[in-house]
This record gives sequence, C-alpha cells and structure tokens, in this order.
Amino acid sequence: MEQGPVTAAVVAGELTLTEAAVRRHLDALIADGEAEVRAPARSARPRGRGRPAREYLLTDTGRVRFGHGYDDLATSALRFLAETAGEQAVDAFARRRVRDLLGADMDSVTAPAAPQDRAEALARVLSARGYAAQTRRGGLGVQLCQHHCPVAHVATEFPELCEAETRAFADLLGTHVQRLATIARGDAACTTHVPLEDPEHLGRATHHDRRRPAAGDPRPPEQRDRPVQQQAHRPATVDRQPTVQARQAHEEGDPADGGTSSHHGPRKGGSPYDDHS
Repeated sequence: MEQGPVTAAVVAGELTLTEAAVRRHLDALIADGEAEVRAPARSARPRGRGRPAREYLLTDTGRVRFGHGYDDLATSALRFLAETAGEQAVDAFARRRVRDLLGADMDSVTAPAAPQDRAEALARVLSARGYAAQTRRGGLGVQLCQHHCPVAHVATEFPELCEAETRAFADLLGTHVQRLATIARGDAACTTHVPLEDPEHLGRATHHDRRRPAAGDPRPPEQRDRPVQQQAHRPATVDRQPTVQARQAHEEGDPADGGTSSHHGPRKGGSPYDDHS
C-alpha cells in the first residue's frame, strides 16, 4: 500500500525475504482478489535484457484490511442533518434510502397476490442487495429474516432507518408486519413477522362475533349491544408488541437461522417505535 505499484524484488529487500517467498505471498493475495499485477511504466532509461519485472499493487478489497470509516462518516452526517434540519429530515432520508434500495425491483415484490409469495420475492431482492435474507414459516405467518445488515452500526444510533424499512415492508407486502428482532439491537438477525391472515378480515369477524348474543342471554337487545357501542366509541390503539404466537415462533427458531429475539428495552434517544423492534 505504501510503495505500490512495486516489484517483488523491492518487497523482498524491505522484508529481508527471498523473491520466491514474496511471490508465493503475492500469488495468494492475487488469488483472494486483494492484489493485482500491472505492466510497469515506461522509462526513458534503457533496461537490461529479459522481461520487465511485474509490478504489484493492492485492490480495493485489499485496502479494506486497513479499515475504513464509512460507518463513522454516515453517522456524523446524520447527526449533522438532525441538528441542522431536525428529526423529520432524518426520517425523510430514511424513507428515501429504502426507496432507492429497492428501486425498480419494487414491482416484482408487489406482483404476487399472496403475502407469502410477496415476502419470498422481497427476500430475493434483499439478498441481491447483500442482506442475506430468507423466509420461513412461523406461527400464523412467515418470518422474513435478514442475516446481514450493512448499516447496522449506523442504525444503532438512528433507529429511524429500521422503522422506515419496516413501514416499507408493510406497504410492499400489503399487510401489517411486526419487527421481532434487529441486528442493530444485538440480535443475530433482523426478523420481521408477516401474518398470512388479513388483519381487517379478522377484525370484522371478531366484531361480528361480539354483536351475536350468547344463547340464553336474558338481557334485552339494547343492553346486549351496549358493550359493543361503548367499544366502538373508544379511541383506537395501535398494538406495537408482537403477537404471542409470533414471538413464541421466533424464540423457538433455530439460532443458526437467526431465530433469536431481542430482549433489550428502548434505547435512550430512540424512537417511540423502538419497543416493537
């Protein structure tokens, strides 16, 4: 990295090794894609007989060994955005990032009619983006498991990235989804529960059952319906906790498949949506 492109003879002199030993190491680096060979630069000075010595230099893959600060740079940029433009700007950035991530493949996810088929299509798209995603049956639905997250370090401080991703999944799959675990919280995988039953259909069935009087109910009809009327006027609440079946299915999953659930509480400075992550 310091002197490249450099010949094997120069490396051998610096490390007090034989040229044959250095070339074996260089061949291994080339096989791993961490180094490459290029033709030497032309020189005005005459050279001796024989073929010109090959020169070696590192590739981008080889430079990764020395580390990079992409995560720190992204975190600093989001901090600056939050300080100068507010939290709503961070949320808008998170939504835009998800749209750019899925890109033209969004149509392939929404094309299937069944939620399970859509989840499988979404897993294929995410895997192509480096998320190592897969689906598996769990409880009353399927679980979308992402075994890798390229932005996990940044999402630890900015959970808006996870929240925007979850909302995008719900829109694409056409159903309510629940985040059971995230890599940003220390879990083995990001796990999202996708119910296979239509929540609105289940809600209508439950409401119909409540209105049906029990056999032998001596109360007059106006009194039977009173609890239903009171329930209808209650303010709507959003269940941000995973269902019992979904959480049990997630906790009983194979740890090798990323089936571990997060037991961490909400982080300081996080979003109110963090409790269901």
